Amino acid sequence: MKKLLLSCAIAGSLITSTAVKADSVHLNQSGLRADSHAPIGVMGEHMHDKGEWMVSYRFMRMNMEGNRDGTDDLSNEEVIATANRFGAPANLRVVPEQMATDMHMIGGMYAPTDNLTLMLMGMYIDREMDHSTYNMGGAKIGEFTTNVRGWRDTKASGLVRLYKDDTHHVHLNAGISLPTGSISKRDTVLAPNGATPELRLPYAMQLGTGTYDLLPGITYTGTKNQYGWGAQYMATMHLGRNDEGYSRGDKHQINAWGSYTIAPAVSVSGRLTAETESKIDGIDSEIAAPVQTADPDNYGGKRVSASLGLNTVVPTGALKGHRFSTEITAPLYHNLNGPQMKRDYALTVGWSKAF
Repeated sequence: MKKLLLSCAIAGSLITSTAVKADSVHLNQSGLRADSHAPIGVMGEHMHDKGEWMVSYRFMRMNMEGNRDGTDDLSNEEVIATANRFGAPANLRVVPEQMATDMHMIGGMYAPTDNLTLMLMGMYIDREMDHSTYNMGGAKIGEFTTNVRGWRDTKASGLVRLYKDDTHHVHLNAGISLPTGSISKRDTVLAPNGATPELRLPYAMQLGTGTYDLLPGITYTGTKNQYGWGAQYMATMHLGRNDEGYSRGDKHQINAWGSYTIAPAVSVSGRLTAETESKIDGIDSEIAAPVQTADPDNYGGKRVSASLGLNTVVPTGALKGHRFSTEITAPLYHNLNGPQMKRDYALTVGWSKAF
């Protein structure tokens, strides 16, 4: 993780150096502003003019480490003292300790009119979760890792302009998530008795929701002189239960950000994110194991995070109009329906080009 952060920091510094050294006359003539797009971690935050297309790629590495119930951190000993909802054994015997997720997001946007922009997003995920297994007497007997990879659910949205002037812009976000991700992934685990069966993995390791999900929201952005700012509310609302008998918890998220343009082609940003997520409704009968992630009640909660970002746009030359962005996110607050793992740092880098 440290090597990845260092590499991205160096890349961001090189991009910034190149942009700042570019001729200021050419920068002003280009008509491009780095802060005309929000920080890379915000989706569906800008619109396009009639007939314009945009393609984008984002890579995100997110880590989770350690466990928490409510606002209290839990040791492994406290986790295995927790009752197992499935009854046998009486307490949890497997503890998730760390999870690393790599997400590759490929997007496309097209504006059939000045007041409507269409957006499509696909995501490929590679996720690993490390566990420790304890026997019935509470002694650790070993460790194991489960892994899943594949395409997640596909998101299609329409952005509808409500208001625009030289400073302010408001649009509606109206989207739907299509259940293209698997909810039946399996892998080999280490059981408390030392056996290594292949089981259906818990909800946290499944790629999709298995349901059609509504993605309503509203976005406001503003720019004036060297400053940019914005706010966005987005929700994920699941329509009924999936074929395995459950529905992921609904989610509500608010982003607020501000940016400062240090050169016409370079801006830095700060962002706060607050979100709430409900518990899973229902249960998959094939997910039953003495691990916290198998219990649908151990999902969701309240989270607040802070992000720092860098946006750049190439003003001239063969790469004119290409955008490169970086953002690092740190957790500020967790109040979790636990026990469950808490988020650690996340890093997002991205590229986009409109034409």
